Amino acid sequence: MRPAATRAEAVDQLVEVGRLAVERGLVLASGGNLSARLPGESEFVVTAAGTWLDRLTPADFSVLTPDGEVTAGAARPSSEWKLHQRTYRARPDVNAVVHLHPQHAVLVDALGHRIRLITLDHACYVRSVGTVPYHPNGSDELADGAAEQARQHDCIVLSHHGCSALGPDVGMAFRRALNLEEAATATYRALLLGDTSCTFPPEGLAGLRHDLP
Repeated sequence: MRPAATRAEAVDQLVEVGRLAVERGLVLASGGNLSARLPGESEFVVTAAGTWLDRLTPADFSVLTPDGEVTAGAARPSSEWKLHQRTYRARPDVNAVVHLHPQHAVLVDALGHRIRLITLDHACYVRSVGTVPYHPNGSDELADGAAEQARQHDCIVLSHHGCSALGPDVGMAFRRALNLEEAATATYRALLLGDTSCTFPPEGLAGLRHDLP
């Protein structure tokens, strides 16, 4: 998935990500929300309230300013619009936010375990995992906590809720979401086998390129 050149192309990519996310079991029904902006633009598109991610159309997106004003598209944006807005404020380099409800990432965190990066892809794309304590969805506390974690991490677990994966474009944000859930699944399986320490070699992590396309 190449970086979008137009807002319409970014929306089309988010529609595809929504379909794939449901298809792969990363979210159900109207859970989760997606957003994107073009590099250098301040306005962003975000899924509208109540939309099912596997049934999205271009009409199912709101266009918001950095202050949260709806300027076009659907009149009611997702109740989680602040989660996206404040992440964009904190990270000028981020142009896409994928917020999903992946089962293993949420479960491992809820059980009090850190998600371990085990494979090369986990190390390259996830890099590190931030966490935010439980706050009600749509709350300022949740949005502010996620934005603070976004200053250091591209993948953030929202406890007992879901995750946010960030990227310079829609494709990278979704790739990080996929790798976060795969890392969480691997961590869960390792725990079932009684392992509490297996991880990607620390000496290898330092030498990895973290700017993969």
